Amino acid sequence: MAIVRHDPFRQLSNWEPFREIGSLQREINSLFDRLAPNFDRELSEFAFTPSAEIKETDDGICLKLEVPGMEAKDLDIEVTEDSVAISGERQEETKSEEKGIKRSEFSYGKFERIIPLPARIQNDKVKAEYKNGVLNLTMSKSEEEKNKAVKVEVK
Repeated sequence: MAIVRHDPFRQLSNWEPFREIGSLQREINSLFDRLAPNFDRELSEFAFTPSAEIKETDDGICLKLEVPGMEAKDLDIEVTEDSVAISGERQEETKSEEKGIKRSEFSYGKFERIIPLPARIQNDKVKAEYKNGVLNLTMSKSEEEKNKAVKVEVK
């Protein structure tokens, strides 16, 4: 008669959690494909918000906005003394062919972003440049803002 010992850790040594996560992800993707075949496209229409970076100097404010896949003519920019409103519509198209199968996808999405400025600016002296999907706005501060802070020397 042979004695068989049960090793509770033997099963765990063969467990590969990343394989399980991948399998779960494939199952969830399959579920979404069956329930809502256009889910990705519908979601992308509402999910587009351009990233922005703002820098303040002594004389002005620089605003950089990433709007890939757009052209300058697709952007609408309105500048007040204390904010910048940027809106536009992105229209993206991708086409590919693999193993004789052609695939074409279109993505459309409107966005609007209002960015409050840290200081008042001269909204009639704004310089705009658009290159490689990046919009750069250079804005001069109003004279009131330039003279707002005065450095005091302590003796």
